[in-house]
Amino acid sequence: MATPGDNFWEMGDTGPCGPCTEIHYDHVGGGRNAAALVNQGSPDVVEIWNLVFMQYSREVEGNLLPLPQHHVDTGMGLERLVTILQNKRSNYDTDLFTPILDAIHKGCGGPRYQGLVGNADVGRVNMAYRVVADHVRTLCVCITDGIYPGLSGAELVLRRILRRAVRFCSEVLHAPPGLLASLVPTVVEVLGDAYPELTKNADQIMGIINENEVAFLSSLERGRRIIERTVQQMEPSTNFPAEVAWSLYGNLGFPLDLIGLMLEEKGISLDSAAFNELALEDAKRKAGDPQAGQLDNRNTCLDVHSLAQLQNSNVPTTDDSPKYAYKLGQHGQYEFSPCQATVLMLYRDQSLQKEVGAGQRCGVILDRTNFYAEQGGQACDQGYMICLGQQDILFPVESVHLCGGYVIHEVTAVETLRAGDQVQLFVDEAHRLACMTNHTATHLLNFALRHVLGDNTEQRGSHVTAERLRFDFDTKGPVTVEQLQQVEQVVQDVIKRDEAVHMAEVPLTLARRVQGLRAVDEEYPDPVRIVSLGVPVETVLTRDSEAAMQTSVELCCGTHLLQTGAMEDLAIISERQLVKGISRVIAVTGGQAKQAREVGQCLAMEVDSLSLRMKQRTTSIPEMQNLSKEVGQLTKVVANTAMPQWQRKELQTTLKALQRTANTAIRKLEVQQAEEKAQSLLAKHCNQPIIIDTIAADSLSILMKVVNQLCDKSPGTSVLLLSPQVSGEVLCACQVSKNCLSAFSAADWAVAVCTQMEGKAGGTPVVAKGSGNAKGMQGALTTALQFAQSKL
Repeated sequence: MATPGDNFWEMGDTGPCGPCTEIHYDHVGGGRNAAALVNQGSPDVVEIWNLVFMQYSREVEGNLLPLPQHHVDTGMGLERLVTILQNKRSNYDTDLFTPILDAIHKGCGGPRYQGLVGNADVGRVNMAYRVVADHVRTLCVCITDGIYPGLSGAELVLRRILRRAVRFCSEVLHAPPGLLASLVPTVVEVLGDAYPELTKNADQIMGIINENEVAFLSSLERGRRIIERTVQQMEPSTNFPAEVAWSLYGNLGFPLDLIGLMLEEKGISLDSAAFNELALEDAKRKAGDPQAGQLDNRNTCLDVHSLAQLQNSNVPTTDDSPKYAYKLGQHGQYEFSPCQATVLMLYRDQSLQKEVGAGQRCGVILDRTNFYAEQGGQACDQGYMICLGQQDILFPVESVHLCGGYVIHEVTAVETLRAGDQVQLFVDEAHRLACMTNHTATHLLNFALRHVLGDNTEQRGSHVTAERLRFDFDTKGPVTVEQLQQVEQVVQDVIKRDEAVHMAEVPLTLARRVQGLRAVDEEYPDPVRIVSLGVPVETVLTRDSEAAMQTSVELCCGTHLLQTGAMEDLAIISERQLVKGISRVIAVTGGQAKQAREVGQCLAMEVDSLSLRMKQRTTSIPEMQNLSKEVGQLTKVVANTAMPQWQRKELQTTLKALQRTANTAIRKLEVQQAEEKAQSLLAKHCNQPIIIDTIAADSLSILMKVVNQLCDKSPGTSVLLLSPQVSGEVLCACQVSKNCLSAFSAADWAVAVCTQMEGKAGGTPVVAKGSGNAKGMQGALTTALQFAQSKL
């Protein structure tokens, strides 16, 4: 069997793998033996092809198992092959790249591409050429295939690729805005024959790239101004405030490496410890830690006197309808409308104030807002606000709460804030979209549970965050594996149909007509907002209409998707009973759901592999003990890993059975081994009243079984056995014959022997066990005999 010491390819720590045949090319040409240069980093000898013979699966514990089906995975580098055919040394010197590199030179007006690398590439100009050429090809192909720069999954990866290309264009090549999009026609010219779709979509690709570039350059410019201004204010300190860096990173999407680079150029360092603390706090909050991010509500929860003061002063309540102002763009991406507002009042330490100084935390009451305040089980929005005329000052919004019709935005004032200030609001779109996704998923899950478990299944509570959703409901008993699968299938069917999500405000009396509408007895505003999946609100409001019985229709003030397809997937990763009659499920959507399913499949393969090895029925106790240990470790992993709950339950059932099988096999092997050793000792010590000896035993359990077997086969014999271990420890087990119980105790016997070996022992008058140090073993054997003789 091939090992990693041979020519062996592996995809990672686990998974399919096998021996491989690599084809390398020597650019120097014939006339020499270049074998010694293979895989040694020589620029002259490069790999162009790799044939992997997929035969094995690498398991978690490191061993290789044969795959049920074998195949050959052929990996050939197109660019490298073209390099050889065109007699070039670099991919970037071939006609796959040279037209794009020429177009970059023409667009930026800088020095031509020279193919320099490392220290020879002063200012990283040549590296920038390569990055931009490579990235613009990726952007063209991905956008043509329907992947657009976005906020999660593959879309987020593409967004980062685009932003990296923009940075190299702007910061290294000093190119004017629009260079990246101007390269698209050249990419189409190079790749158009192989990808005809590129030609059809060239204008669309350029539009998307330009749109994203403008937005990113704007964020970069604002971030630079904020850094400049902060540096001026912090002199003579050289420690950049972590709060500002975190705000740049979290609110503007400002790359961390760029923050570090800009600070390094100014001889300033970031307060890394404080920044890491903020990152840890954010991670805890996202993981659902109830202690994370808890803020003093003296700035967010209006006391009764302040609320009365606002009302008596005729301060209007906040118009939060702009939170619903979003639509689907031309390419299917969500577009959120901007919002400008006026500061009506500030709230600090349970007191209404007209002005709050820099560095103070306070609540900001606005005349209007597009921020969603925490209500209806949905977490509040995140984001920031800026004062008009001060574009380089960000006020991060830490939490948003609704109190008596007033929306309170909690911020830490970077500069003085005053009533009357005009502000522009920026919602964290990725966070909002994730909340919208999970809130729509909650409605769909509610419908699916009622569909599968029955109409008597009533919601008892829910909580929606950007990371996951939680849903509590009535249930007559634990939800079965089959029911969990059915619920997920109902949800996935609606996702695949990409149903429209209809929302409208209607009078409460009209809403009560909707058949099957849930939770109409609770307190709701009038008019009330109805959310209906797949069926227009007008249809479900029609008298005697049963349309609402066939889909999800709920009263809800939350923000939702406009089409269910954006959910991509839903996986229930936890289900348990809180109390009798009430169950709680936790679910994830989109990329997290996909990842949970992939993890579940990997763990299922590991359990199958373990089952296969268990069926081989090894006769080695250590091997079976190792298998039992693996079962225990895998059981913990399955219990604590995010994966579909139905699959977790299935695997846990299988693992319990495997654990029983392993334990039974170990006991049988130990009994069998004990019988063989006991028979040998009986033959050696025929009809002796006392047997004291040493034997090889892998465990104390086996040693005890040997002692028991001896006493069963020779009832009048008292037995004490020692077993030296590789570790230097000596195991001790003994049993006293019933005839001798009046004379001495097994526990006293074991204690005397183990004390001689500087160890400990314990037990009953009949049986006892212990251990000690191998250095005292010979003396212990003498002590064992003397002790027994003295008692008898």
